[in-house]
Amino acid sequence: MSTQNPIFIPGPTNIPEVLRKAVDMPTIDHRSPLFGKILHPALDGVKKVLKTREAQIFVFPSTGTGGWETAITNVLSPNDKVLACRNGMFSHRWIDMCKRHGLDVQVVMQEWGEGVPAERFEEILTADKSHEIKVVLATHNETATGVRSDIAAVRRALDNAKHPALLFVDGVSSIGCYDFRMDEWGVDVAVTGSQKGFMLPPGLAIVGFSPKALAAVEGAKLPRTFFDIRDMAKGYAANGYPFTPPVALLNGLKTATAMLLEEGLDNVFARHNRIAEGVRRAVSAWGLKLCAARPELYSDTVSAILMPQGFDANKIVAHALDAYGVAFGTGLGDVAGKVFRIGHLGSLTDVMALSGIATAEMVMVDLGLPVTLGSGVAAAQEHYRQKASSTQKNAA
Repeated sequence: MSTQNPIFIPGPTNIPEVLRKAVDMPTIDHRSPLFGKILHPALDGVKKVLKTREAQIFVFPSTGTGGWETAITNVLSPNDKVLACRNGMFSHRWIDMCKRHGLDVQVVMQEWGEGVPAERFEEILTADKSHEIKVVLATHNETATGVRSDIAAVRRALDNAKHPALLFVDGVSSIGCYDFRMDEWGVDVAVTGSQKGFMLPPGLAIVGFSPKALAAVEGAKLPRTFFDIRDMAKGYAANGYPFTPPVALLNGLKTATAMLLEEGLDNVFARHNRIAEGVRRAVSAWGLKLCAARPELYSDTVSAILMPQGFDANKIVAHALDAYGVAFGTGLGDVAGKVFRIGHLGSLTDVMALSGIATAEMVMVDLGLPVTLGSGVAAAQEHYRQKASSTQKNAA
């Protein structure tokens, strides 16, 4: 593929030049005061993106998967009961991790394309009179299906049931892209990574722990060493890490959070929604449907597009790469071969999105699908033009 073309996978995302430069830095002594000037602004910036004043932020050299492990090993003990919904590949993987750690996972099976069933959670939590359930897991944005779940509704389910369980949220493909309100939603552990909304290379697991989650750490019995947040907190207090830190990526995180805050979080969220809606209008113009079951579930970071029955969606991804040097996302798990995915998150503009839509059209026409060349592009163009016109009028 051509490295000059933007990518349209749902992460890692395109890296802005300023962030490429931020992670391209000389080696420094990570035990010197200079490191603290990188570390603490990065942590403070993450707090602002998460919209939290109460949480403590921990950043490990890892990925979102390491963030999941940080969450469960620092708070839970063997045989603790966890409530989770399986509605996509990444919720499935988090459930699998819990089982491997010897946790008792109550799984609510949900159709892929649906969101987390808050009402069902409320029923289960209300019935749990002895409060055996210690943690509720929720995936904010299911990257495999392009489904956004209502985390505020999950919090209401806990509150309505008067249940003390902690709420863990996977925000890997949502945080930094659309609104995440850690304090307001009562999220106890939020998990994300560097390579999506923060527009950096992979390599950082970013987690926020509420005071309630922090209070549970001392009693947790699952083994942890590398991911022990107590050691990390001691390191932070001394302007350092308990082990060698990824200095360049942390410098990138410091710059990335500053970029997001300078753009304005509301503007970041509006940009993602605008670009996503252009993609959705293109999908409709092609006569196709999304994997997400209803508009209120549509993700603003990735669209999983259902292919006609009997057509292998992997052909779309392969042909786009071979013929045009453009990367789209393949289907995963239960929807493998049934969908291809257009990622529209991170460092992306309307104009860049149009290039991805145009490429997808060419690919589908090349492969004999009944798509009219230019139809999706025109639908997206009209949407982007209207939004640009509205923005200009509001600025006048």
